[in-house]
Amino acid sequence: MPLHSGHTPDVELYDRHSAQQIPFPPTAEGRRAADLLLPWLERSASHYIANVTTDLYVLRLGDMLLPVTVNSGQYENSYVCSPYTHYVTYAKEELYKLNRPSLESMLSLLLGGVGLLLKAGRLNQAVQVNNGLLSTNLYPAQASALLPEGLRLLRTAFPEHAILFRSLTPGLNESWIRSLREERFRFVPSRQVYVFRPPNAKARWLIKRDRQLLAKNGYAVVTCDELSAEDIPRLKSLYDMLYLEKHSRCNPWFTEAFFAQALQSGTLRLHALRHQETGRLDAVLGFYGIDGVMTTPVFGYDTSLTKELGLYRMLSAVLIGLSEQLGLQLHESSGAAEFKRNRGAAADIEYSAVFDAHLPWSRRAGWIALDRLLNRIGVPLMRKWKL
Repeated sequence: MPLHSGHTPDVELYDRHSAQQIPFPPTAEGRRAADLLLPWLERSASHYIANVTTDLYVLRLGDMLLPVTVNSGQYENSYVCSPYTHYVTYAKEELYKLNRPSLESMLSLLLGGVGLLLKAGRLNQAVQVNNGLLSTNLYPAQASALLPEGLRLLRTAFPEHAILFRSLTPGLNESWIRSLREERFRFVPSRQVYVFRPPNAKARWLIKRDRQLLAKNGYAVVTCDELSAEDIPRLKSLYDMLYLEKHSRCNPWFTEAFFAQALQSGTLRLHALRHQETGRLDAVLGFYGIDGVMTTPVFGYDTSLTKELGLYRMLSAVLIGLSEQLGLQLHESSGAAEFKRNRGAAADIEYSAVFDAHLPWSRRAGWIALDRLLNRIGVPLMRKWKL
């Protein structure tokens, strides 16, 4: 039996104890959902992402199955599961990109003060819906008509938690944004992201030049079918070198078990670049797609090799080629803004939709402060400095 059921028979909430009762659709998509969700419910999120501690659930809205994470604190979690890490810890680390020391100091102090308010208001006491614990959560094209009933069920099951939907962008998620606005969600900006558009002549020339580096530097593209379990430690190392060592420890610490599941089940399609002379894998990407949109939560390369080799450029060209080959719109997440713009990506502001109307004022204060601060100051800064 499900953990909780809504007033409508098609709305149910499952946990690890009732996971075997989840009615996965008898389709290829249903099998992929089972391959992804059941092992995570059985083994816990930290088995796959070392810096994530959370309780996992699955919300059923008719034929739609959405992963749900529930937390009460865990302020050291990766930003994919901790609003505090995203809005305070990681944001402080990113201030250097402004390249304006006086502004950076002022904003760091401001974030420190806001951080105290957010912890006092228990910001991380939250239910996050459709949270796949990845940098970008993709959504079905249309919001479910059962969404209002699902939200009522979550408010009943977790009456002291805010309800969040991460990774919403106006250009891709109009249906969900409209439905959540009708349910009185507030929209708190999270970051500026980039969506690949049909490129102009200059962008096409740059992409072609990047792709030519593969042959020039002796690299071949290795598909998921050509990768094996023996490659998993190297794939993890390539991701770690870029995302954890070069960028931030706030990013997810994917374990070897994460890469093994992706490789075995195909829930994340891995591709790599192998040097034909040495036989060594020097770059990796992993993508997934939903309803015509794809994104790459795994992206990495050997940062010890010379920058002039162009591994990032080659890997990006392969990614764009895959999106064109598969006919999928490419969500390029955030970062490397100038590089992505030059190759045809358009900027969009990503939001977290937050429902906190059922909480006391002391709990809402932090979200209200974030809402006003980021919409009035954060978004203009992101757009001005093209972060």
